[in-house]
Amino acid sequence: MQIWRDVDDVPADLGRTVVSIGNFDGVHLGHAHVLREARATAQRLGIDTVVAVTFDPHPMAVLRPEHAPPTLTSIETRSRLLAGAGVDALLVVCFDRGVASWTPDQFIDRILVDALHAGAVVVGSNFRFGAKAAGEVATLVEAGAERGFETVGVALDGGPQVWSSTYVRQCLATGDVAGAAEALGRPFTVRGTVVEGDRRGRELGYPTANVPVPPVDAAPADGVYAGWLTRLDTGERLPAAISVGTNPTFDGERDRRVESYVLDRDDLELYGVEVEIAFVDRLRPMVRFEGIDALVETMHDDVRRARELLA
Repeated sequence: MQIWRDVDDVPADLGRTVVSIGNFDGVHLGHAHVLREARATAQRLGIDTVVAVTFDPHPMAVLRPEHAPPTLTSIETRSRLLAGAGVDALLVVCFDRGVASWTPDQFIDRILVDALHAGAVVVGSNFRFGAKAAGEVATLVEAGAERGFETVGVALDGGPQVWSSTYVRQCLATGDVAGAAEALGRPFTVRGTVVEGDRRGRELGYPTANVPVPPVDAAPADGVYAGWLTRLDTGERLPAAISVGTNPTFDGERDRRVESYVLDRDDLELYGVEVEIAFVDRLRPMVRFEGIDALVETMHDDVRRARELLA
């Protein structure tokens, strides 16, 4: 997949394209539905290239930073998922106050017409764009009639649950990783580099791979989960019991992190290794134990249940 980090990076000789626009955070089933329609539209019109347009950072991080949602996927992960959904190229628009001030017509002319030579634009039926969200699907239809592209608005209410990034975040906030996976069409994952921890897990017989969770990134609610740890250096996929939180049983301030115990393995050397952690189901919420014995007994049970779920 081609990734253009700026409008000026788009090749001047780019041919006609079909364009889909959105944050695409998570690339969930709703996004996949819109992108399938974009690919079908490209085939119908005889156009080879489908381009997704996304924004970095999330517009809310610029317009109302105190309300900015946690990010489900990095641009790198998003590009990989978009490629799997049938997208040929990704244009990442650096969202700032200047871009936020563009009128709908300015956005259409600068992005869709001048840069991407759109033959068609495919968006969700609730799509809004331009300063003060003044543009909508009808705006695209009218502009396309004048500028030579067609517009396809894809209905998002075809089932009992409208898949959205907001819905995925709500699932994660309650620890419902199975619900998030249903909306995403795959398990929710966290990526990061394993860092050295306090080694308490190793002392208790359960050595863990510790991955910090940046405050701007989404993660499941504090608790214990069953899932999979994949080494990104080798591709090896391993069953794991996963703890998310700050480990309240032990005193001291700690950053929130994801700690994965690979079932029945104490021989792994993962410091400095980039891993991906996939969440399958929640085992229990995070609790503070009065003593080590109670903690270890519960960890035994966590591992047993994780093994059963992942078998």
